[in-house]
Amino acid sequence: QVTLMESGGGSGQAGGSLRLSCTASAPFDVDVCMSWFRQAPGGGRAGVGGIDSSGSLSIADSVKDRFTISQDKDKNTLYLQMNNLKPEDSGMYYCAARRTRWCPAVEYMYRFDYNYWGQGTQVTVSS
Repeated sequence: QVTLMESGGGSGQAGGSLRLSCTASAPFDVDVCMSWFRQAPGGGRAGVGGIDSSGSLSIADSVKDRFTISQDKDKNTLYLQMNNLKPEDSGMYYCAARRTRWCPAVEYMYRFDYNYWGQGTQVTVSS
């Protein structure tokens, strides 16, 4: 059973940058969609973006000018680069993997079942 572990969260000031990492304990032996979600305090999980098995990237319109997703398959690691952070970016960030070739549309990711979840990493942005 593959496990996911996020790292890189922490506190930062508005305008700063953070890079989150999500490392899988082993390579997936099937096609997967790797996604990032975030959950603001008191809110539900919302999709931030994902990268599918072909490397196609999707990212939420609300952050596409500031965030990007990449992966290093040799390291079994998914990244979320967050620039120009805003206080509303604060929350718990989760990575997840879904056994499917394609990623759901970002705005609907929260509706889909994902097979693997990390434990989350907290991001706090102060103004």
